[in-house]
Parts: sequence; C-alpha cells; structure tokens
Amino acid sequence: MIKPQAKRRKRPEGAAPAETLLIWYDAHRRDLPWRAPPGRRADPYAVWLSEIMLQQTTVATVKGYFEKFLVRWPTVEALAEAPLEDVLAAWAGLGYYARARNLHACAGKVARDHGGRFPAREAALLDLPGVGPYTAAAIAAIAFDAPCAAIDGNVERVMTRLYAIETPVRQAKPLIREKTQALLPAARAGDFAQALMDLGATVCTPRGPLCGLCPWAQNCAACRAGAQEDYPVKEKKAEKPKRRGAIFILRRGEETLLARRPPKGLFGGMSAFPATPFSRDVGPDEWLDFAPCPAEWRALAEPVAHVFTHFALRATVFVARTEAAPRFGADCRWAAQRNLDKEGLPTLMRKAAAAAGLFDD
Repeated sequence: MIKPQAKRRKRPEGAAPAETLLIWYDAHRRDLPWRAPPGRRADPYAVWLSEIMLQQTTVATVKGYFEKFLVRWPTVEALAEAPLEDVLAAWAGLGYYARARNLHACAGKVARDHGGRFPAREAALLDLPGVGPYTAAAIAAIAFDAPCAAIDGNVERVMTRLYAIETPVRQAKPLIREKTQALLPAARAGDFAQALMDLGATVCTPRGPLCGLCPWAQNCAACRAGAQEDYPVKEKKAEKPKRRGAIFILRRGEETLLARRPPKGLFGGMSAFPATPFSRDVGPDEWLDFAPCPAEWRALAEPVAHVFTHFALRATVFVARTEAAPRFGADCRWAAQRNLDKEGLPTLMRKAAAAAGLFDD
C-alpha cells in the first residue's frame, strides 16, 4: 500500500532510472516481516524462507506462515534437524508441496555443506535444492547486495510496460533480463531488487495501474501510449485438463484412517485420506477399486473441486464406518478425529473432511 503521508524526495534533474526508483522506494517501501530495516543487511535465512514461500503464493498468505516457521525454526540448522513430516504439516495450506520438501532438503544442505551459512554467489545458490534462477538472484541481491537481476512476475510486468515489449513474456525473458540488468545501480542492489518488486505489487499492477504515482511514468513507453494494460503480452492459455477421482474417508469410533502419500508426486510425504491416483482421470467404474477396504461406502452428493497447476480435479468423497480392525499397509494409521485439523492435511483433503462433516473449513 502506498503511504500518502510519506515525504517525497525531489527527483534530481537527470537522475538515472535506478536512482529515481530508489528515491521512491525510500518513501514507500512495504513493511514486510522478512525485510530488514533501512540501512541494515537482510538475514539470508529469512530472505530464502520468504522467497520459497512466496513462489506462486500471495504476500498476505505468506506472512502468517513465515512468522510461525521462524518462531518454530529460527535458524537454518533448526529447520534442517526437524523431521520432514513436521515441516510438511506446518506447510499445509500453502500448496505446491514439493517446495516444502525442497525447503527441508535445502536446509540440510546448507547446514551440512556450508556450515549453516547461505553462499553469497548466485551460481552457488543455484546448486541448492529448490533454488531456481529468480530465487538465487533474489537471495544474492537482497541478502548480499550482489548486482543480480531478480526477475519475478511483478518485474516482468514493469519491464514489458517500461519498454513496450511486444513479445509474449515467455519468449521475451532474455530481453527482459538484459533490460533489467542494464538498470542495476552501482550500489544498493538489494534495495533496487525490492523496489522493483514493490513497484509491480503496489503501483504497476496487472489491472488499473496507478501511473500517476509511478516514478518511471515519464520514461514508460506503455504509459506514454496509454496502453499500460496491453502489457505484458500474453499467450493464449490452453484449458487445463479435467480429471475425476475419489477420496475415501473411513471412520472407526472417533478415529479416521489416514495414509502417508508416497515421497514423490502430488502431496509427496504428506498425510491424506486414501484416494484414487490423481495422475490420471479415474472414472466412476474404477473408484471403489481403490477403496482401502471393503465397506458400505456412501458417496456424498457433491464432489469436491480443486485446481492444481496442470489440471483441475473433481473428486467424489466416499464415507464409511467400520467396527472391525482391517489390516492396512504400513503407510496407513488411525488418527483421532479431534486432531484432524492439526494433521497438516493438504487443502484438497481439508475440503473432503469439511464435506464429510469432520470439521468446519
């Protein structure tokens, strides 16, 4: 949110774009729990943790998770020593669970191979699990003030508008990187990286950009043409494939059956209700083949819907009770229903539990 009461420093005549942006940032920077106060170097652990959490997740959602993680695991060594299942449970609700597995693996590598210190060089950061080009550049710039161009979706939007780049973003990435790199200041690379992110998040927004508040409005080719919302140029998205499946909620007294998902794949390593495979469409004639045991299974009237990165799912929820003690594999266990909300169930499974009346969600 732009702070209207903040004092604006006058833009010097002939100021470079980076200097202009930094003047704006000094007046309007967002107050975020992982961001260091002005003039202080950021904690690499906090920067890394926040950047992993922020991948495909909003700042508003991440704030609470970040603060809880930092209280529970205040150092990378503490996170490395935590059981993976505890990390997965604490991550539940953030989605894209491979990030949590990579988070734990990365913490282990930093603690084991780097003495608990994140490497400062972008190339070395890229060797860490779950750290891609953007995250490596962001950590190097923000935590170590290295002259790296950290380019996320916000930055791509700013740069395509600033230079009126007509090529769709996916093909324009090399050009966007070149343009961003050319703007890097000789000092305050970390502040510049965060300033670009803030500009995209609060001013150069996808719809209704606040060009009257933008420090780069006079230099922006899209703004001069009145075509801000024509950029970035988007490719036509293919419709996500639709899949069907089933989720099985088996109850025994006040307990509910949970299964540990395989370590790789969707919800890898997490606790969940038994279900059909989600890697393909599974039709109604196959659903009961995947039930955890024979029982009087009753299908709920309304399926639960969930959209994943690469497909949309509609899963029919089956419920049943048993008084017997069926034999299950080692990956299954009975969990107290009163503790289900503490099991770190994936969002899809929470939807199924809510549909079955196990708890309100």
